[in-house]
Amino acid sequence: MATIVDIAVNTPGFSTLVTAVKVANLVDALQSAGPFTVFAPNDDAFAKLPDGTITSLVQNPPQLARILKYHVLAGAYTAAELKKMGVVTSLEGSTIPIHGETPLEVKNATVLAADLQADNGIIHVIDTVILMGLDPAHSFQDTDVPYR
Repeated sequence: MATIVDIAVNTPGFSTLVTAVKVANLVDALQSAGPFTVFAPNDDAFAKLPDGTITSLVQNPPQLARILKYHVLAGAYTAAELKKMGVVTSLEGSTIPIHGETPLEVKNATVLAADLQADNGIIHVIDTVILMGLDPAHSFQDTDVPYR
């Protein structure tokens, strides 16, 4: 079998993710023993970002690394395990809500392919780059307002 990075490098549709991981200096970390769970945005997911976003992130490797770490969990979790958890904490430190049955949703992204096994973890391919912050599906409540 191969590492998470090896699978991304050798699978069509992950060229943007591979470039981002290299620029963010995360290759060695994602080739380590882990185990990790990676929510891997495909090239189409990166293409959904507003114009100029990828260029800006490439010019700011620390911010890019932070966003990429938000896509990674410590530990290897299958889709079935994630469904039971409901919320997980990323390596970046923020929580990620897990919704739905089929298809599984990770924050505002849909899992297109689940449970791709690697030597050092599991990959779930997602259709949207997920970002830290408020879940777009979240309904606002009075407690969400920082001031009155």
